[in-house]
Formats: sequence, C-alpha cells, structure tokens
Amino acid sequence: MPALLSLVACTSAKEATRDEAPAASSATQSAPAQEGPSRMAYPATRSDAVVDTLHGQQVADPYRWLEDEKAPEVQAWMKSQDGFTRDALAKMPGRDALEKRFTELFYVDSVTAPFRRGNRFFYMRTHKDKEKAIVYWKDGESGQEKVLLDPNVMSKDGPVSLGRWVPSWDGKRVAFPVRPNAADEATLHVIDVDTGEWSKVDVIEGAKYANTNWTPDGKGFYYEWLPTDPSIPVDARPGYTTLKFHKLGEDPKKDVVVHERTGDPTTFLQGDLSRDGKYLFASILRGWSENDVYWKHPAEKDWRLLVKGKGAKYTVLAWKDRFYVVTDEGAPRQRVFAVDPKKSERANWKELVPEDPKATLEGVSLVGGHLALEYLKDVTTELRITTLEGKPVRTVQLPGVGAASNLMGLEDQDDAYFSYSSFTTPRQVYRTSVKSGKVDLWAKVEVPMDPDAYTTEQVFYTSKDGTKVPMFLVYKKGLKKDGTAPTLLYGYGGFLVSMQPGFRASILPWLDAGGIYAVANLRGGGEYGTAWHEAGRGANKQNVFDDFAGAAEYLAKEKYTQAKKLAIYGGSNGGLLVGAAMTQRPELFGAVVCGVPLLDMVRFHLFGSGRTWVPEYGSAEDAAQFKTLYAYSPYHHVRQDVQYPPLLMMASDHDDRVDPMHARKFVAAVQNVKGNPAPTLLRIEANAGHGGADQVAKAIESSVDMYAFLFQALGVAWPDAGVAAESR
Repeated sequence: MPALLSLVACTSAKEATRDEAPAASSATQSAPAQEGPSRMAYPATRSDAVVDTLHGQQVADPYRWLEDEKAPEVQAWMKSQDGFTRDALAKMPGRDALEKRFTELFYVDSVTAPFRRGNRFFYMRTHKDKEKAIVYWKDGESGQEKVLLDPNVMSKDGPVSLGRWVPSWDGKRVAFPVRPNAADEATLHVIDVDTGEWSKVDVIEGAKYANTNWTPDGKGFYYEWLPTDPSIPVDARPGYTTLKFHKLGEDPKKDVVVHERTGDPTTFLQGDLSRDGKYLFASILRGWSENDVYWKHPAEKDWRLLVKGKGAKYTVLAWKDRFYVVTDEGAPRQRVFAVDPKKSERANWKELVPEDPKATLEGVSLVGGHLALEYLKDVTTELRITTLEGKPVRTVQLPGVGAASNLMGLEDQDDAYFSYSSFTTPRQVYRTSVKSGKVDLWAKVEVPMDPDAYTTEQVFYTSKDGTKVPMFLVYKKGLKKDGTAPTLLYGYGGFLVSMQPGFRASILPWLDAGGIYAVANLRGGGEYGTAWHEAGRGANKQNVFDDFAGAAEYLAKEKYTQAKKLAIYGGSNGGLLVGAAMTQRPELFGAVVCGVPLLDMVRFHLFGSGRTWVPEYGSAEDAAQFKTLYAYSPYHHVRQDVQYPPLLMMASDHDDRVDPMHARKFVAAVQNVKGNPAPTLLRIEANAGHGGADQVAKAIESSVDMYAFLFQALGVAWPDAGVAAESR
C-alpha cells in the first residue's frame, strides 16, 4: 500500500472551516523583504477564466490547462520552465564544492541486513563505483558472494528500477518487480537463483501493488494484480485490484482470482500467506487507519471474517496454528492479541501485550520463538523481546539514541538482524541471538565525516492549540544561539508516518556551513500512535500546519535562527505541508523547497492514486470536507497582494503516484504574482518517479541544485565553497 511518503525523503482541536480565503492576519502577511535582483523573466504562462461552483462556492482554477501533461502546449511549457530553472541554478555559487562533497558522501560501500531462506542469505550492497544497489546471495553466511540482480545493467541509461524482491522459502527463486523510470507501475518477474535465468513465462504485468507471498514448496505465489486496461479511469484503478495465485510455468493470464476486487477506489486490497502455507489472509484497507481482515485455508473457497475494522487497524501474523493480532483497537499506541483460528470470534481473543501508555508500538515480528516488538518512545527506538505469551524477556541493547529497525529473522531461527542509525551515525547492521541477547556488529557504512563534530538535541514546543510537539535539532558543536544560524526545517505530518532520527548524509554540508537541520514531529504522523494521527488528518489537517508554524516560531524565539535565515522543506504529503505553510505564513520563512507535492486539494482525488488518500484528507465531493480542503488548499490561496519567499519546486516526469499537475499549477500561480520579486523555479527530474531517480549521480545533481538554491536564498557561504554566497 503506497503511502504518500517521498524518499527524499514520509503525524486537537478541529479548525473552523472557511468559505473565503484566510484573513489578512495570516495569508496576507508578506515574507521577509527580498533584496537583490528584480523579478525574474519567467517563461510565459497563460491564465484562463475557469471557475467552478462547488457546494455554492465559486472556485477559480486559471491554470487547469496545465493538468493535461500530454498536450503539446503543456509539454512545451514544462520544457521551457525546466530549462529556465536549470540555467538559473547553474549560475549559483558553490556548486563545484557541493558536488565534490556530495560525491564523497553518496558513493559509498554499504550492505543491508540479510534475509535467510533455507541455508541461503540474500542482501543488497551499494558500491562506490556503482549507481544502484545490487542484490547478492550466497550459500551459508560464509559462502561465496554471487550477484543475483544488478539494476545497473538492466537498461542502457538507467531508467529501469528494481522493486521489492522476495525470495521463495527454499531460496531457489526470487520474484521481483521491474519499474520503468522508477515509477510505481511495474512488471513482475521470476529469476532462478542457481542459473541466474529470468523466466520467460512467469512475466506478470499490472504489478503496481504486487506483494509476493510464496507457498512453502516454492511452486507458486499469491500477489495483488491491477489491470492495465487504458479504458479504466486512472482514479478508479485501485478499486479493480484483485488477489491472484500464480503457479510457476503457467500462463499468468490464466491465474486464478482468489479474492475479487472491492470496486471501491478509496480502498486497498492486500494478501498474505503464513510461512507454513496453512492460512491465507486478505485485508481491505480504508486509508491508513482502518481495515477489515478475512482469512481461509488456501484450499477452501469461502473467506471467513476475522475482524471488521471500525475506526481501527489490524495486522495479523500466523505461526503454529495461532494468530498474533497487532491493533490500535481500544489502544491508540497499539497492543497484541493471541487468536485461536478454531475460535476466532472477537470475544475469544486473548491480550498478550497490553498498550504501553508511554511508548508507541510500531511493529511486531516473530523471531526465534519470541515476539520482537519495535517501540517509539518520544520518537526514539526501543526494541523489546517477549515470549510468545507476552512475558517480557529483555530490551535489546542499542548503540545509542536513534532509529532502529525491528529484528529481521525467522520464526524458528535464533539469529536475527537489525539496522541502526542516528542523525550523525551512518547505518550499522547488528546480529543478535534471541536466546542469549548477545549483540554483535555485523556491518557498517563508512562515510567520510567526523560524527563527534555534531550534536543532536530534542526539544518540545507548544503549538497553537497548546499541544506539545517534539522536534529534533542537529548542528555542529559550538553553535551560538544568536539568531543567525541558517536553518532547514523538515516535516511530513501524515499517514501515520513517524519521522525518526535516522542518518541523512545530505545534511552534512549544511551543518558544516554552520546550519541547523530541524525535524518537527507533527501531528498526522504516528509518533504517538493513532490519536496523534487522528489529530492531524481529515477535518483536523490544519493542526499539522499550525504545528509547523509553531516550530518556526520556536526556532526564532529561542534565537536559533530568524525568518530570513529559515528554510522549509517537504516532499509528497510534506510538499502539501510546505505549500500550506508558504501560503498561510509566508512571513515566517526565507526559502521553500517543495518536492513532488499535493497542492490542489480540490481536485487531488481525480489524479494518480488520489482516491486512495480520501480517507486521509477527505474529498471535495463531500460538502463539509470540501470546506476543510478549500480552506487550506495551497493552490487556491496564492494571493496577488503577498510577497512569497523564494521557491524551488522539485517534480518528477514519471510520478504516477502524485500527479505533477500539482507542481505545475502552483508554480504558474506563484510566478504570476506580479509584485513578488523572489524566484519561483520548477525543476523536473527526467526518467524519475515519486521517489525521484534511483541513480547516485542523479541524487548528487538534485542535492547540489537544492542546496545551492538554499545557500543563495539564505545568504549562506559553505566554508569549502571558495565563493561567498550573496548576503541578503
């Protein structure tokens, strides 16, 4: 189920809705005064007199013509805008030094935690001289390393990407999706591990949402299939998803449907199969907060209802004729139940792990005959081990305060692996014994940096309605709190996604230039469980924007920075966040970087995967929800009487999750604010999807453009750049 989370990357009181644009006390305030060159000579953009009447409200949409990406006029506009932006970015100082530093930071050798299947180990490596990570395998942990899948050679110029690969339980085959232009759309393939040959028969189109669930004998798998019929409207396609079974060697077009489509484009259908093959599950998800779970034995025809979600979500693990259900039902921070399949009625569930009122349960795995529980406690990871009856055994020793994955392993194998990092500690992989608790370093990433040169602090500030919100601040030691430090504030605030304190190599040049990197843990995320999410979704979405503005005000009040030195950045749902922040409180910010965003909240549901996000945002088709959406929709609140901060919009040409029409329309609106002297630039990444291009060279190029823009906009000179940025 793809969330809106960008890889750049993925949170009360109800805000009163408004029929009109925000009052002068908010949206009509101006950004910090911009000095320097006069208004840029942008490529021309026409404006049409398009006005809809929705629920009695007139809604102007002058740049609707930019929605049709295939139109020659729109293609020409995109080409001229991207060319204009790249010319402008190329002239900004410090680029050579930034490129050199990002090259050192991004081209590194690393390895992921392994998956064990049979006696075979599967994992990924990045290499200093390769653009993309490579999948390797070996017999036994000390066996000879062999290449299995190398996306670097799958296409001539690199636009083909590798999706989530899944080995069979015996380790003899791997199913994997291939994604053209790093988009979500995919074709599923199967490779023979011993020979390295791709099957010519087992090729399945329509694998956009496919999760492969192998049978124990490795002769087939269950997967989600989405028809590619062009006659089906894009916004309706999710409702056509079916769960199918594919038997290796047979024509995929004859695959048996084991669960029919829901017919509801606001839902997701997901399947799962227990490792022993006894239990097949189907989950119908309505957004990120609610789902129904059905199950059956694979040979049976009819599905049995396990639980009907009413405002709650359920995740089910199965092992040795027992279901382990993780849920927020009656427990916003989640708890765990044991269920006997023979007596699976809700009244017979037995609570194993009660809710912890001070920590949020993020995930559960079955490893080494135990339950491995991943918790967030004030947004830092805690890993706990219990027996299968929920009796506490130990808390896993972590290297420090940071972000760790849950234990990865098998239900009946003692060895397990987990990864750990912090803002200033690159990823490390550890092996642990579930039985003894011993923890050993298995692999680590070597990055050219001195982690002792930086410090991280966590602060708590008060949002508009009195809610306490946590925020991480990372900076170089010796920082003086005199209000002059350039600061980059990042946020997301949606879809239950928790912004954890993991390593980000891209921020190091910013820190070395004396900058602060701030991450606000906004409502809408999952940091404090379901209640935190509910306080920032639907009718409560304005709380997220207020939390973000509160973070900016706190940073200025406590003299970390000031408005003209504060930049904001967000992608996807975070792009909506910074778009709303920019249009509601432009006076708080000195620069904005907005990536692959939603910005037209009146029409978002008509494009890409938009209808699947209706449970998160609401829909303009509903009168009450329309009022909420229109009240904060960034595209509809660009004003002619406001000076906005400099804006760099970063879009992708093959984003089939969030339609790039949002970026195009918003840039057109801001560029046509006649009295706005600050630059508004649209950068379009070619051969890239929602998460951008997956080549290191492209990541370096994108990062150089972003930070060169920020350095110039905020008047920052990186010590190694050799050229002082223009001071404003």
